[in-house]
Amino acid sequence: MTAAAQRGTTTVSERAVRRIAERATTEALPAPGGTRTARAATSVRGRRAEVSLGVTLPYPAPLADTVREVQRHVVERTRELTGLEVSAARISVIALAAPTSAQPLVSPAEDAVPKSAPRRWWSQRRVPVAVLTSVAALGCGALALDVVQVHTAHLPAAAWRTSAVHWLAGHGPGDPAVLVAGGLTALVGIWMVVLALTPGRRHQSTVRTSAYHVDAAVDRSAVQVLVRDAVGDVEGIGAVRVRVRRRRVTVRAGLAFGDRAGAHAAATAAARAAVTACHLRRDPRLRVVVAPEPVWQPPAPTADASGATPGDGDGRSTPASALASAPGGDR
Repeated sequence: MTAAAQRGTTTVSERAVRRIAERATTEALPAPGGTRTARAATSVRGRRAEVSLGVTLPYPAPLADTVREVQRHVVERTRELTGLEVSAARISVIALAAPTSAQPLVSPAEDAVPKSAPRRWWSQRRVPVAVLTSVAALGCGALALDVVQVHTAHLPAAAWRTSAVHWLAGHGPGDPAVLVAGGLTALVGIWMVVLALTPGRRHQSTVRTSAYHVDAAVDRSAVQVLVRDAVGDVEGIGAVRVRVRRRRVTVRAGLAFGDRAGAHAAATAAARAAVTACHLRRDPRLRVVVAPEPVWQPPAPTADASGATPGDGDGRSTPASALASAPGGDR
């Protein structure tokens, strides 16, 4: 029997490895609307192969767990079918796609306890935290560096530290400068406590979502634009001003022509429909004010079916001159 070294070698091309990796990616989530491979790149060097994949994952789904499962399955399946040593596959999520099935991709435990949308989003307060952390780090770092230099290099204490100690030794608690500094420090502390206990993001409102464990919010300026456009489309309405707050939406519209009561009812219905379409977590109170513009005139009285105007029993209008000359017309 011919030795294995004399029978030749089997070479697995990069194209074959790429096809196998793509197939393994689709096997990781075989359900409808699952993972779809957008692009793949492979590199084969001897007995080692490197795989990079760009995938589209189903939404909603746990991103980290899904990527970890796809990565594990691709590595094991490619190693099994090619016989090559495959290092950890690099997975890039390039898009999220809604599943075609009606059921959300969540576990039974998560499905049993759905998560409702919060009334307010909490801000991370990055700017105040960054400023406070930077100031504290700078002060502590400068003090620690000066102390280390004094004890290790036997250098004299820094001038700013000795000046600060001498100034503090010469000023007591009743000194005006000490009182001002203490008051400013107390105000900063109160402000930081207020920032920690308030949610922030006052320009955003949370909305209702049908997906589990998904929080969404809409900017109040977007709600303002939607309500303004909806009210502006009402017949007879001119300029529109909208103010959106957390619990109230105020609409002030100008009436250019038409009936005031009918325009107010139509504007209220349009504004309410626009607010309802936003699916806000908290339904705000709606206040609509329609004020006539300077060019507005009351609509002319309309004739009835017989052609008579109000105030005339025989269907003919009475001129003003006839009323003036009639007996009793001057009373």
